[in-house]
Amino acid sequence: MRLFAIRDYRHLFSAQIIALFGTGLATVALGLLAYELAGPRAGMVLGTALTVKMVMYVVIAPLAAAYVDRFPRRTLLILLDVVRAAVVLALPLVTEVWHIYVLIGLLQAASAAFTPTFQAVIPDIVTDESDYTRALSASQVASTMESLLSPVLAAVALAFMSFNWLFLGTSVGFLVSALLILPTRIPEARPSAHTRVRDKVAAGIRTFLRTPQLRGVMALNLVVAAAGSIVVVNTVNYVRDELGGSQSDVAWTLAASGSGTLLAALVLPRVLRRITARSVMVTGAGVLVGGTIAAVTLTTADLATWTGTAIVWTVIGIGMALVITPTGNVLRASVEPNAIPEVFAAQFSLSHLAWLITYPIAGWLGTNSGFSLAWSVLATLAGAGAVAALLLWPRHGGRQVATVPSTHDRPVSRMDRSALSKAA
Repeated sequence: MRLFAIRDYRHLFSAQIIALFGTGLATVALGLLAYELAGPRAGMVLGTALTVKMVMYVVIAPLAAAYVDRFPRRTLLILLDVVRAAVVLALPLVTEVWHIYVLIGLLQAASAAFTPTFQAVIPDIVTDESDYTRALSASQVASTMESLLSPVLAAVALAFMSFNWLFLGTSVGFLVSALLILPTRIPEARPSAHTRVRDKVAAGIRTFLRTPQLRGVMALNLVVAAAGSIVVVNTVNYVRDELGGSQSDVAWTLAASGSGTLLAALVLPRVLRRITARSVMVTGAGVLVGGTIAAVTLTTADLATWTGTAIVWTVIGIGMALVITPTGNVLRASVEPNAIPEVFAAQFSLSHLAWLITYPIAGWLGTNSGFSLAWSVLATLAGAGAVAALLLWPRHGGRQVATVPSTHDRPVSRMDRSALSKAA
């Protein structure tokens, strides 16, 4: 309750929830739109659309971080919400597959600028270390509530209306998000430690490469993407074609994954007070590797049942929460305050680079060669990422704060050192 007593955080959190629910509805609708246009090849269409999304995230996010200190952040966030609302309204009008790719490119270019800017705003508003940890957990709970409840809401709505109306709900969500941000007092970005745009773009990546715990995070990004791609890309075709389910069944299956994520996110704040972030995230990687192997077993051993699918999807949801939730604390504790926007943008870009690798495997290979081969490749990638994280992020000796020479540098505060200790 102390966290939500912060007025500006309360506004931003509410904006996040509403925009997330809108995005969740659009995710379900996009899969069904792809199925309507492409039928059995919907997985390939969806995989390509999501690949376009990842390209935008990888390219745009670092550029947004480089220029964010030149614009009022509140104005920028509102403008990007309005752009996203307008683009989503056009999605129900598409008649060709390539229309989806163009609109998704525009939509995700705006999201690629919005999300890292939004993430970097939170530590400027919630300055207390314990409150910031709660803010990260609350953000994860919001995301998981969306992944759980949005498919449920979509399933109910689809019983009464066409999926095209779900896009309208997404657009309204973005507009309400903009209205909530409007009265929020958002501090302007700290001057970057770098002056040239090229240096700003590269700074966050260099920080990741030279910091042990951040190298581990990079490897864990691959584990999350490998397991998550099975759920995000292949659920629609797996449910409709393998299990013979309906549109609503697609939504309920996605909700199973969301329920696992929600369960983990609810217990993690207490867990993270007793166990290091590294231990939690590595455990999550193990859970995800197990989930991908179980998914392969479903297809290779002819065990594709509703119960088995629900269990595997739930396990993957739990593993994703275990890895993703503590990541913000690790990032914040690994750099000095003036480098926070750069490192958040770098994580946003690098994590989606991992999805850029796994989405085409799930979509294209899954469509052309079957789920068994595609999911086996993804399970292999998940295992490799988990092993790499263990090697790159040592249990001891990984507590390092990356420093950048700059006229804006200041000593690391006691709070920052405490946060680093807990993260490592």
